Amino acid sequence: MTERVKVVTLGCEKNLVDSEIMSGLIHERGYRLVDEPDEATVIIVNTCGFIDAAKEESVNTILEMADLKETGRLKALIVSGCLTQRYKQQLMEEMPEIDGVVGTGDFHNINDIVDEALRGKKPIRVGNPVFNYEQQLPRLVTTPRYTAYVKIAEGCDNACTFCSIPMMRGSFRSRSIESIVAEVQGLAAQGVKEISLIAQDSTNYGTDLYDRFMLPELLNRVSEVEGIAWVRLHYAYPGFFTDELIETIAANPKICKYIDMPLQHSEDSILKRMRRPGRQRDTRELVAKIRAAIPDVALRTSLIVGFPGETEEDFENLCEFVKEMKFDRLGVFAYSSEEGTPAVRLPNHVPDDVKEWRVNTLMEIQRQVSRDNSSKYIGKEIDVLVERYDGRSDVYIGRSMYDAPEIDGEVFISNCRTEIGSIQKVRVTHAYEFDLSGEGIS
Repeated sequence: MTERVKVVTLGCEKNLVDSEIMSGLIHERGYRLVDEPDEATVIIVNTCGFIDAAKEESVNTILEMADLKETGRLKALIVSGCLTQRYKQQLMEEMPEIDGVVGTGDFHNINDIVDEALRGKKPIRVGNPVFNYEQQLPRLVTTPRYTAYVKIAEGCDNACTFCSIPMMRGSFRSRSIESIVAEVQGLAAQGVKEISLIAQDSTNYGTDLYDRFMLPELLNRVSEVEGIAWVRLHYAYPGFFTDELIETIAANPKICKYIDMPLQHSEDSILKRMRRPGRQRDTRELVAKIRAAIPDVALRTSLIVGFPGETEEDFENLCEFVKEMKFDRLGVFAYSSEEGTPAVRLPNHVPDDVKEWRVNTLMEIQRQVSRDNSSKYIGKEIDVLVERYDGRSDVYIGRSMYDAPEIDGEVFISNCRTEIGSIQKVRVTHAYEFDLSGEGIS
């Protein structure tokens, strides 16, 4: 009987790309991919191990899938991803339900691991996390047909004191422009219109291969691929945001006027302990420069509250910073102590209840900022990538170039007849906290 395989993906978009490659390899081998875990004879759980909450979700999902050995068809349970890269031995010792583990640098060997697990060998394939995506492996894209993620680099060299990603993903490694463009061409041939370029540190792209910052050239090359309408950039490290990059985003109409640039905090003392680049003055100057060159830009950032040593005054200053900077999109996270990171050893850790209160307080401030920012779109015409239709309300729903998949707001379109996956021009009539609504323009 042909084995039935289900790949369960947890965590970020980078993990999703790994899962799509594993799915492509599994399909190529002749195994059958299924949608529901209870149909599977083999389950692969691709885990996240970034923070405690992600680790807990990963462990709970593994245990939930393991129950299918009793209630379903499951023969082999394999665990991959960041959690296995850090805790391979503990997982195998403490969770005997697991039949094999594979790390972040070895997932391209997934078929061999599946075969060994089915033979009862309990394989452990967790080496150095050095896989660099240069080779063109088969990939089954699981996002909607019109949008896809493309990794441009893997790993990170920045050594932020709170972050465990270098331990799980290794040092920074760029892919060549040629391999990225080739992948985008293949996706465009499948009907993909929106490409989201992802890396832990996208602005550093190319420095290891070409000895200079090559992201502007990469953006232009990707935008030249026939069929691609939008090119979106994620995780732009502020320390490497060059004038050339700003000019490229401003000048190229296919590059979304959307910049995802995690800042993590505003206060110099906290940034120094985090080992982040620059100080608040540098951030303000960079944001002002970006907004001057790209007036319609949507800026997304993420902030960490409750970092060791963050005082009430630090947090109050951070709140004022958010009010003043008026970021279009904002994610707020409570600091999580990650084993093996320098921040764990810092003094004056903040109690969990205080961290939670600070998250909620800052997000409430951002809600008002978002309401104010959204109102600027009223009366304007914007392009919207149509994603679904709500028959009950007779509206189409999609995203503007100012909104990334899954994490940002939506646009509700009335008085319109269009197709899913098309880019529809919309006149905005109403603005809400995070979403917009308007009428389609034929």
